[in-house]
Amino acid sequence: WDLTRPEALRFIGVSNFTYLITSDSRFWNSVIVQIKLTSMTVPFEMAIGLLVALYLKHTFRTQWVIDLSRSIFLIPMVIPPIVAAVIWKILFTPPVSILNYFVTRLGFSQLAWLGDPTLALVAIAIAQVWEFFPFCFLLFYAALMSLPTEPYEAAQVDGASFWQIFRFITLPMLSPTVSIVFLFRLVDSLKAFPLIYGMTEGGPGFVTEPPNYYAFVQAFSYSKVGFSSSMIVILFSLSILLTYLVMRNVHWSRGEV
Repeated sequence: WDLTRPEALRFIGVSNFTYLITSDSRFWNSVIVQIKLTSMTVPFEMAIGLLVALYLKHTFRTQWVIDLSRSIFLIPMVIPPIVAAVIWKILFTPPVSILNYFVTRLGFSQLAWLGDPTLALVAIAIAQVWEFFPFCFLLFYAALMSLPTEPYEAAQVDGASFWQIFRFITLPMLSPTVSIVFLFRLVDSLKAFPLIYGMTEGGPGFVTEPPNYYAFVQAFSYSKVGFSSSMIVILFSLSILLTYLVMRNVHWSRGEV
Protein backbone atom coordinates (compact mmCIF):
# COMPACT_ATOMS: atom_id res chain seq x y z
CA TRP A 1 0.00 0.00 0.00
CA ASP A 2 1.44 3.35 -1.13
CA LEU A 3 -0.19 6.49 0.30
CA THR A 4 0.65 8.39 -2.88
CA ARG A 5 -1.56 5.94 -4.79
CA PRO A 6 -4.17 4.71 -2.27
CA GLU A 7 -6.31 3.26 -5.06
CA ALA A 8 -3.49 0.92 -6.03
CA LEU A 9 -3.76 -1.30 -2.96
CA ARG A 10 -2.65 -4.78 -3.94
CA PHE A 11 -1.68 -8.02 -2.23
CA ILE A 12 1.96 -9.01 -2.78
CA GLY A 13 2.27 -11.85 -0.28
CA VAL A 14 5.55 -11.87 1.64
CA SER A 15 7.49 -9.75 -0.87
CA ASN A 16 8.04 -6.94 1.63
CA PHE A 17 9.45 -9.37 4.19
CA THR A 18 11.62 -11.05 1.56
CA TYR A 19 13.04 -7.71 0.41
CA LEU A 20 13.72 -6.60 4.00
CA ILE A 21 15.62 -9.75 4.89
CA THR A 22 17.52 -10.31 1.64
CA SER A 23 18.07 -6.93 -0.01
CA ASP A 24 17.54 -3.98 2.33
CA SER A 25 20.94 -3.03 3.77
CA ARG A 26 19.43 0.00 5.51
CA PHE A 27 17.13 -2.28 7.49
CA TRP A 28 20.04 -4.45 8.64
CA ASN A 29 21.94 -1.30 9.57
CA SER A 30 18.96 -0.27 11.71
CA VAL A 31 19.02 -3.70 13.40
CA ILE A 32 22.71 -3.23 14.24
CA VAL A 33 21.92 0.25 15.59
CA GLN A 34 19.19 -1.25 17.78
CA ILE A 35 21.53 -3.94 19.13
CA LYS A 36 24.16 -1.32 19.95
CA LEU A 37 21.64 0.97 21.62
CA THR A 38 20.13 -1.84 23.69
CA SER A 39 23.54 -3.09 24.81
CA MET A 40 24.56 0.45 25.81
CA THR A 41 21.41 1.19 27.79
CA VAL A 42 19.73 -1.81 29.41
CA PRO A 43 22.73 -3.04 31.50
CA PHE A 44 23.50 0.48 32.76
CA GLU A 45 19.86 1.26 33.54
CA MET A 46 19.59 -1.90 35.62
CA ALA A 47 22.95 -1.42 37.35
CA ILE A 48 22.30 2.22 38.26
CA GLY A 49 18.73 1.44 39.34
CA LEU A 50 19.92 -1.37 41.61
CA LEU A 51 22.75 0.73 43.10
CA VAL A 52 20.38 3.61 43.85
CA ALA A 53 17.85 1.22 45.41
CA LEU A 54 20.54 -0.34 47.61
CA TYR A 55 21.86 3.08 48.60
CA LEU A 56 18.41 4.36 49.51
CA LYS A 57 17.59 1.25 51.53
CA HIS A 58 20.81 1.12 53.56
CA THR A 59 21.54 4.85 53.97
CA PHE A 60 18.34 6.56 55.09
CA ARG A 61 16.09 5.59 57.98
CA THR A 62 13.74 8.61 58.20
CA GLN A 63 10.60 8.02 56.15
CA TRP A 64 10.20 11.56 54.84
CA VAL A 65 13.80 11.58 53.64
CA ILE A 66 13.21 8.29 51.83
CA ASP A 67 10.03 9.61 50.22
CA LEU A 68 11.78 12.83 49.12
CA SER A 69 14.76 10.97 47.70
CA ARG A 70 12.51 8.53 45.89
CA SER A 71 10.52 11.39 44.37
CA ILE A 72 13.68 13.12 43.16
CA PHE A 73 14.97 9.95 41.49
CA LEU A 74 11.64 9.46 39.72
CA ILE A 75 11.67 12.89 38.05
CA PRO A 76 13.34 11.72 34.78
CA MET A 77 10.73 8.98 34.30
CA VAL A 78 7.72 11.29 34.61
CA ILE A 79 9.03 13.92 32.18
CA PRO A 80 7.39 13.46 28.74
CA PRO A 81 9.90 11.72 26.44
CA ILE A 82 9.80 14.44 23.79
CA VAL A 83 10.54 17.06 26.49
CA ALA A 84 13.46 14.94 27.68
CA ALA A 85 14.68 14.80 24.07
CA VAL A 86 14.62 18.60 23.79
CA ILE A 87 16.46 18.95 27.12
CA TRP A 88 19.22 16.59 26.05
CA LYS A 89 19.45 18.11 22.58
CA ILE A 90 20.17 21.45 24.24
CA LEU A 91 22.72 19.82 26.55
CA PHE A 92 24.51 18.25 23.58
CA THR A 93 24.41 21.30 21.25
CA PRO A 94 27.90 22.93 21.38
CA PRO A 95 27.03 26.67 21.45
CA VAL A 96 24.62 26.32 24.38
CA SER A 97 25.78 23.08 26.01
CA ILE A 98 26.66 23.27 29.68
CA LEU A 99 28.43 19.92 29.23
CA ASN A 100 30.74 21.42 26.61
CA TYR A 101 31.33 24.40 28.89
CA PHE A 102 32.82 22.12 31.53
CA VAL A 103 34.72 20.17 28.86
CA THR A 104 36.35 23.37 27.58
CA ARG A 105 37.08 24.52 31.14
CA LEU A 106 39.05 21.30 31.57
CA GLY A 107 41.14 22.21 28.53
CA PHE A 108 39.50 19.95 25.95
CA SER A 109 37.92 21.00 22.67
CA GLN A 110 34.15 21.12 22.24
CA LEU A 111 32.42 17.91 21.20
CA ALA A 112 29.77 17.90 18.46
CA TRP A 113 27.86 15.09 20.16
CA LEU A 114 24.86 14.89 17.85
CA GLY A 115 26.82 15.65 14.69
CA ASP A 116 29.61 13.14 15.24
CA PRO A 117 28.85 9.63 13.86
CA THR A 118 30.88 8.05 16.69
CA LEU A 119 29.21 10.03 19.47
CA ALA A 120 25.60 10.47 18.32
CA LEU A 121 24.44 7.02 19.44
CA VAL A 122 26.34 7.42 22.72
CA ALA A 123 24.44 10.67 23.33
CA ILE A 124 21.14 8.89 22.69
CA ALA A 125 22.19 6.11 25.09
CA ILE A 126 23.11 8.61 27.84
CA ALA A 127 19.73 10.30 27.52
CA GLN A 128 17.88 6.98 27.54
CA VAL A 129 19.74 5.70 30.62
CA TRP A 130 18.95 8.94 32.45
CA GLU A 131 15.28 8.73 31.50
CA PHE A 132 14.62 5.07 32.32
CA PHE A 133 16.93 4.05 35.17
CA PRO A 134 14.23 5.32 37.63
CA PHE A 135 11.92 2.57 36.36
CA CYS A 136 14.51 -0.06 37.28
CA PHE A 137 15.14 1.68 40.60
CA LEU A 138 11.44 1.65 41.48
CA LEU A 139 11.04 -2.08 40.90
CA PHE A 140 14.31 -2.99 42.60
CA TYR A 141 13.52 -0.81 45.61
CA ALA A 142 10.08 -2.38 46.01
CA ALA A 143 11.64 -5.86 45.75
CA LEU A 144 14.36 -5.04 48.29
CA MET A 145 11.83 -3.75 50.81
CA SER A 146 9.83 -6.98 50.50
CA LEU A 147 12.74 -9.36 51.17
CA PRO A 148 12.65 -11.29 54.48
CA THR A 149 15.00 -10.05 57.21
CA GLU A 150 15.88 -13.44 58.77
CA PRO A 151 18.61 -14.40 56.23
CA TYR A 152 20.29 -11.01 56.72
CA GLU A 153 20.24 -11.33 60.50
CA ALA A 154 21.75 -14.80 60.31
CA ALA A 155 24.46 -13.62 57.91
CA GLN A 156 25.38 -10.70 60.17
CA VAL A 157 25.65 -13.04 63.15
CA ASP A 158 28.02 -15.23 61.10
CA GLY A 159 30.16 -12.17 60.28
CA ALA A 160 29.37 -11.93 56.56
CA SER A 161 30.55 -8.79 54.76
CA PHE A 162 28.26 -6.48 52.78
CA TRP A 163 29.54 -7.93 49.49
CA GLN A 164 28.97 -11.51 50.68
CA ILE A 165 25.45 -10.66 51.83
CA PHE A 166 24.71 -9.02 48.48
CA ARG A 167 26.18 -11.85 46.42
CA PHE A 168 24.81 -14.86 48.29
CA ILE A 169 21.55 -13.52 49.77
CA THR A 170 20.27 -10.36 48.09
CA LEU A 171 21.08 -11.20 44.47
CA PRO A 172 19.63 -14.75 44.49
CA MET A 173 16.41 -13.54 46.13
CA LEU A 174 16.22 -10.68 43.63
CA SER A 175 16.73 -12.91 40.58
CA PRO A 176 13.03 -13.07 39.58
CA THR A 177 12.80 -9.26 39.82
CA VAL A 178 16.02 -8.89 37.83
CA SER A 179 14.55 -11.08 35.07
CA ILE A 180 11.30 -9.10 34.98
CA VAL A 181 13.10 -5.74 34.93
CA PHE A 182 15.38 -7.01 32.19
CA LEU A 183 12.37 -8.13 30.17
CA PHE A 184 10.58 -4.80 30.51
CA ARG A 185 13.62 -2.75 29.58
CA LEU A 186 14.70 -5.09 26.79
CA VAL A 187 11.32 -4.91 25.07
CA ASP A 188 10.93 -1.20 25.84
CA SER A 189 14.36 -0.45 24.34
CA LEU A 190 12.87 -1.40 20.96
CA LYS A 191 10.66 1.71 21.25
CA ALA A 192 13.36 4.39 21.60
CA PHE A 193 11.50 6.67 19.20
CA PRO A 194 10.91 10.05 20.95
CA LEU A 195 14.55 10.59 21.92
CA ILE A 196 15.77 9.83 18.41
CA TYR A 197 13.05 11.91 16.79
CA GLY A 198 13.76 14.88 19.05
CA MET A 199 17.57 14.68 19.12
CA THR A 200 18.98 13.32 15.86
CA GLU A 201 16.13 12.24 13.53
CA GLY A 202 18.18 9.14 12.78
CA GLY A 203 21.32 11.04 11.80
CA PRO A 204 23.99 11.85 11.09
CA GLY A 205 23.41 9.59 8.12
CA PHE A 206 21.73 6.49 9.53
CA VAL A 207 23.92 5.91 12.60
CA THR A 208 21.07 6.48 15.09
CA GLU A 209 18.24 4.97 13.04
CA PRO A 210 16.75 1.85 14.72
CA PRO A 211 14.06 -0.25 12.98
CA ASN A 212 11.09 1.60 14.47
CA TYR A 213 12.38 4.97 13.26
CA TYR A 214 13.20 3.49 9.86
CA ALA A 215 9.62 2.18 9.68
CA PHE A 216 8.35 5.67 10.59
CA VAL A 217 10.42 7.24 7.79
CA GLN A 218 9.21 4.71 5.24
CA ALA A 219 5.57 5.28 6.19
CA PHE A 220 5.42 9.05 6.64
CA SER A 221 8.29 10.34 4.48
CA TYR A 222 8.10 7.88 1.57
CA SER A 223 4.40 6.86 2.00
CA LYS A 224 5.27 3.14 1.88
CA VAL A 225 2.76 2.01 4.47
CA GLY A 226 2.81 -1.69 3.56
CA PHE A 227 6.61 -1.84 3.60
CA SER A 228 6.69 -0.01 6.94
CA SER A 229 4.08 -2.34 8.42
CA SER A 230 6.20 -5.38 7.57
CA MET A 231 8.99 -3.98 9.76
CA ILE A 232 6.55 -3.37 12.61
CA VAL A 233 5.33 -6.98 12.32
CA ILE A 234 8.94 -8.19 12.59
CA LEU A 235 9.51 -5.98 15.65
CA PHE A 236 6.32 -7.25 17.27
CA SER A 237 7.33 -10.87 16.62
CA LEU A 238 10.76 -10.18 18.09
CA SER A 239 9.16 -8.69 21.22
CA ILE A 240 7.00 -11.81 21.64
CA LEU A 241 10.06 -14.06 21.21
CA LEU A 242 12.13 -12.09 23.74
CA THR A 243 9.26 -12.16 26.22
CA TYR A 244 8.93 -15.93 25.86
CA LEU A 245 12.66 -16.53 26.31
CA VAL A 246 12.97 -14.32 29.39
CA MET A 247 9.82 -15.69 31.05
CA ARG A 248 10.97 -19.24 30.29
CA ASN A 249 14.23 -18.43 32.06
CA VAL A 250 12.29 -17.06 35.06
CA HIS A 251 10.24 -20.26 35.37
CA TRP A 252 13.37 -22.40 34.88
CA SER A 253 15.24 -20.53 37.65
CA ARG A 254 12.30 -21.21 39.99
CA GLY A 255 12.29 -24.90 39.12
CA GLU A 256 8.94 -24.63 37.34
CA VAL A 257 8.14 -26.49 34.15
